Amino acid sequence: MIAALTWLLLYQLTGEILAHVLMLPIPGPVIGMALLFLTLVIRGYGERPVPKALQQTASTLLQHLSLLFVPAGTGVMLYLQLIIDEWLPIGVALVISTLGAMAVTALILRTLTRKNAEAQNA
Repeated sequence: MIAALTWLLLYQLTGEILAHVLMLPIPGPVIGMALLFLTLVIRGYGERPVPKALQQTASTLLQHLSLLFVPAGTGVMLYLQLIIDEWLPIGVALVISTLGAMAVTALILRTLTRKNAEAQNA
């Protein structure tokens, strides 16, 4: 578990460094997660199970995911007046990003469903 957690943190650190050095508007942990995903795909973990240690560590982190919302909740309370003052742009951004995420998810699902159907017919 320590080795898998170390790998997860190294990917996050790599993402943070890339985001900072390249001045990307994407958070470092998101870049790190994409790098981990690419590593798993390149190593062929699409056809075989992810390493057991990584699976167990990720599951443990997901069980305690609610703890990660405490800082966000604190931030909301700290900047509540600013959020009240800027409710319209925040609301518009939330609606547009939610609709965009749903549209992208639907397109990916449709594409994967078609590929799966083609693979079963072949």
